[in-house]
Amino acid sequence: MLTETVQSPKQALPYKKRWSALALLCTAQFIVIMDTSIIGVALPAIKSDLGYSQSGLQWIFNAYVIVFGGFLLLGGRLSDLFGARKIFMWGFAVLSAASLLAGVAWSEASLNIGRALQGLGSALIAPSALTLLLTKFTDPRELNKALGFWGAAAAAGGSAGVFLGGAITQWLSWEWVFLINIPVGLIVLVLSPSLLLKGAHRKGSIDFAGAILATAAFVIMVYAIVAAEGNGWSSAKTWGLLAFSVLLLTAFIVLQKTKKEPLMPLSIFKAFNLSAGNIVMALMAAAWIPLWFFLNLYLQQVLQLPAFNSGLALLPMTVTIMLFMMVITGKLMGRFGIKPNLVAGLLVLSLSLLIFSAAPVDGSFITHVLPASLLGAIGMSLAYIPGTVASISGARPEESGLASGLVNTSYQIGSALGLAVIVAISSAKTGSLKLSGEGDVAALNGGFQTAFLVAAVISFAGAIVAAAGIKKAPQPENN
Repeated sequence: MLTETVQSPKQALPYKKRWSALALLCTAQFIVIMDTSIIGVALPAIKSDLGYSQSGLQWIFNAYVIVFGGFLLLGGRLSDLFGARKIFMWGFAVLSAASLLAGVAWSEASLNIGRALQGLGSALIAPSALTLLLTKFTDPRELNKALGFWGAAAAAGGSAGVFLGGAITQWLSWEWVFLINIPVGLIVLVLSPSLLLKGAHRKGSIDFAGAILATAAFVIMVYAIVAAEGNGWSSAKTWGLLAFSVLLLTAFIVLQKTKKEPLMPLSIFKAFNLSAGNIVMALMAAAWIPLWFFLNLYLQQVLQLPAFNSGLALLPMTVTIMLFMMVITGKLMGRFGIKPNLVAGLLVLSLSLLIFSAAPVDGSFITHVLPASLLGAIGMSLAYIPGTVASISGARPEESGLASGLVNTSYQIGSALGLAVIVAISSAKTGSLKLSGEGDVAALNGGFQTAFLVAAVISFAGAIVAAAGIKKAPQPENN
């Protein structure tokens, strides 16, 4: 049961400051997810000031996401060993310092290092924050409501980052898309001791070798996919890098089987819903992240909307997600259970992407963007919280941080790999259309249509996995 996963004996009674703590934790989740998207609109200004190449720009995004995803398991393990509050605060200290480095960056290398360190801080924050949330709410109805706010903060962070990035870049400067984290981080560090209970410490060792192997495998795999556009998918370099990443991943699994205190005890996957839930979360991210990524490009490069207007166009989707998750998702979970909502949400998200795959060159916001974007927002709102709950169900209390780190890892790996693969497919389609005589905008739009179609298939596959893989919805019970 979910309460067996997250409840601590010291917190059998409701924690008096739980709603204030939730506000702090949701702020943390918003910042962590926002940092993946806020740099999008600022990229042209960064390129001009720091001398990035066109292909090099993607590493401002990848440096953050890869380190974030690669170190989430370590963040979860540290949270279990040293207490969630301590790791949460250390994460914000690292994130704040890294944001300062990125904000004063003087070269391409210094900014990439700053972004990577931001990812490291976020990898400490995300699993510890989810663990802190789960231990604050023992009543199932309150927990569903709290998870609704949590999911709304995550979804809003991803979408609002695009809007805020445009506003900050236009009215201040690109440096402030990083520096904005510093005052927020300081506020969180000041409030955490009074709002968040000190977590229990456990004895154990840290599997640094496992963390290095997992992160290296992830980095090399993403790099191989991103670089395949230049190296060629049939080149020995591309397949050599992919093979090396698989070899590192295999070494990681072997190490986890043989190590006394592994980073990721493979026994955790004996909880069947946890295994299926993590696969679903990876597929969900591989469909959702390309949706907002390519929708932003469609708005700016096909419909020719200015960057700020493009950000405004995404606000209805953001507001819908926030309201739906905060008000409706918890009630639907309580009435119908986790599995039906998860499957339905992924199917609705797939339908939204399928509609976007037919978006024309001469489309309009009202007709071709708004209805499908709201549909996608509803689908994500239905699926995200049930997917998260399924992904942490069955874990033992001492593995709560690991389970929290694992679900975040699945989501980040799914987003990075999904986006890398779909960008490569979209670019290949655009190039093919140009060779056949299509104009630049038409060819670009054809590539975007293909991207949306592939993402729709991925979301549909997630619905199938959820329907077949989650045998019994893990219903929260109050012991």
